[in-house]
Amino acid sequence: MTALNGNSQKAYAPTAGEIDAIAHGTHSDPFAVLGLQGGNGSALTVRIFVPGAERVELLDYDGTAFGTVPMLHRAGFFGARFPSQQRIPYRLRVHKDGASWEAEDPYRFPSAIPEMDLELIANGDHLKLYETLGAHPMTLEGVAGVRFAVWAPNAKRVSVIGNFNQWDGRRHVMRRHARAGVWDIFIPGIEKGEVYKFEILGHHGELLPQKADPVAFQQEHPPATASIVHGPAERLHHAPGWPEQREKINAIDAPISIYEMHLGSWMRGPENKFLTYDEIADRLIPYLQDLGFTHVELMPVSEFPFDGSWGYQPIGLYAPTSRFGTPEGFSRFVRRLHDAGIGVIVDWVAAHFPTDTHGLGHFDGSALYEHEDPRRGFHHDWNTLIYNYGRKEVANFLIANALYWLDHFDIDGLRADAVASMLYLDYSRKEGEWLPNEHGGNENLEALAFIKRLNEVVYKAFPGTAMIAEESTAWPGVSQPTYAGGLGFGYKWNMGWMHDTLNYISEDPVHRKYHHHNMTFGLVYGFSENFILPLSHDEVVHGKGSLIARMPGDRWQKFANLRAYFGFMWGHPGKKLLFMGGEFAQEREWNHDYALDWEHLDDPYHSGVQSLVRDLNKLYRSSPALYALDTKPEGFEWVVSHDEENSVIAFLRKGEDGTPPMLVISNFTPIPRYDYRVWVPEPGTWRERLNTDAKIYGGGDVGNGGAVEAEPVPHEGHPYSVGLTLPPLGTLFLELQE
Repeated sequence: MTALNGNSQKAYAPTAGEIDAIAHGTHSDPFAVLGLQGGNGSALTVRIFVPGAERVELLDYDGTAFGTVPMLHRAGFFGARFPSQQRIPYRLRVHKDGASWEAEDPYRFPSAIPEMDLELIANGDHLKLYETLGAHPMTLEGVAGVRFAVWAPNAKRVSVIGNFNQWDGRRHVMRRHARAGVWDIFIPGIEKGEVYKFEILGHHGELLPQKADPVAFQQEHPPATASIVHGPAERLHHAPGWPEQREKINAIDAPISIYEMHLGSWMRGPENKFLTYDEIADRLIPYLQDLGFTHVELMPVSEFPFDGSWGYQPIGLYAPTSRFGTPEGFSRFVRRLHDAGIGVIVDWVAAHFPTDTHGLGHFDGSALYEHEDPRRGFHHDWNTLIYNYGRKEVANFLIANALYWLDHFDIDGLRADAVASMLYLDYSRKEGEWLPNEHGGNENLEALAFIKRLNEVVYKAFPGTAMIAEESTAWPGVSQPTYAGGLGFGYKWNMGWMHDTLNYISEDPVHRKYHHHNMTFGLVYGFSENFILPLSHDEVVHGKGSLIARMPGDRWQKFANLRAYFGFMWGHPGKKLLFMGGEFAQEREWNHDYALDWEHLDDPYHSGVQSLVRDLNKLYRSSPALYALDTKPEGFEWVVSHDEENSVIAFLRKGEDGTPPMLVISNFTPIPRYDYRVWVPEPGTWRERLNTDAKIYGGGDVGNGGAVEAEPVPHEGHPYSVGLTLPPLGTLFLELQE
């Protein structure tokens, strides 16, 4: 075999220091040394580094050998004058330990990232960041492979490692784009499904723990922590009528009844194994259709390492969890729900992230994603790190992530978790543990700006999306537009209503008269936000017990209390949210390691509650008075608000003109009330649309025979009234018959 020209080594040989740095994996710019160098009037030289190689031949693309490349360093460094005056493609034939193989040289390929993308990243304005960063299968100069790109501005060196290079960080050191802080490399021959990580040297040359790709589109099944080459999830065709339907089902004047669920513990397979996305869809969709829920809300599905976090400590924000299958499986899951007319909301965590060493923390040896001062960057309650919202690249990373779920998975809404912890610098901190803002206040001005921009960008890019805040304080204007001074969310969870009413219903009926305000106070502020009434997972964990376990009394009274409470909730202004298991009164506190106790449905009490939820949803969706003016005071009027002694509450729900009003009345004592008189706005027949004490729900069937006639008996300043029989621990819905 002819050797290539190796006589004039000064023309092509790097310095001993450069060779040593590359051989030891400490060189920060190998693209300046390896591959084809020179040109523009000077001779081209080729430099190759293959650790451990004994001999390397240079091949033309037709397989013709140009010759053997002389070894310059026994670590596997080779170099020679290039056998052409022009930059032409070449391949390598590597010889080692008696074997040989052909390979591409990754250092002969140019960067595949357009300058415009780098400029957008540098400015924090790349709303489709996921189209640049991450691992993207592609063809470059006719060669199939994968382009890897990662943001690590303070790193001295970043390498892609995996089985394809024996996890050797010297083999595929990336190219640095200094202004954007981005590193990239095209590695030929790698295919979808290959596992990889990044090996990073910090600014001072320290070797960091191997890192998963922050923009990986697929991750290994925990406890494994590597990323998987996948590329952005393929967009499926919209379901018929979607996304136009999204705007209708998410509207503030639409009936919204949300089933919150944890994918890993709704149902399980044999031997307590997880179901796949497809298997869950097979069972979930007919169930939701039967019960009449309009939406499903998924607890976080971004990849997370610890099952016990329920997904609220994610590592792979761009990767649907592999516990239940592939990104394609999740796409099908969403599409099938849309085909069934059901909206999909995903819990989205931008408030904090875990400290797992393969995650975002100290990513490039510096406080990159997190705030460097622990008084702003560390959350003691959750032992997690807090994003540095004031860093434009970090805000861009999060906003682009929200857009990715909406863009590639066709998600209908995002529920932002723990918003209060983002808004307040002193959230859950003692004096001296937090830093005030530039004005001396406790508001996190950087998080505020981030939240507002997030909502503005999302609503502009995907009109009709439901952006929902879990915000537990009295921060004003959470669901008001940013142009009106609000945060820009579409909805806010009404945590105050949830706490007050659960505290009330947990009291023994004999004591409820002393807590009557807990059931009425929510209407003092009930129209200040676009509220969702949440009976969420947080209320059935950490020793709180299940909903049914919190009800007082004997078994009959427990179920009657829960039925009456559900009736009150479905009649109350605000969209509805119920965590899985609540719909059939699961008795055991929720445990993420096990499926719900579906055998409860063999018990008439439990199946009765399920039947009630089904009928409440049916009534709710068919009665505009119960939802059309949810956010407006004119859609509500008190009828009985101060009967503490009898623990009776009654109100009217109203729709647009021409919509029959609905009278909702609850008796929260176990004593039936006969001829209980309340005023009604109009004469006529008031039909009993639903009675939570009906026999089919497990009740005693105390009621009004299906209807009552309004009488010209003045009551509380109104000319018409009705005398009602109120069932014990029951809620009635009566609608004026047209």
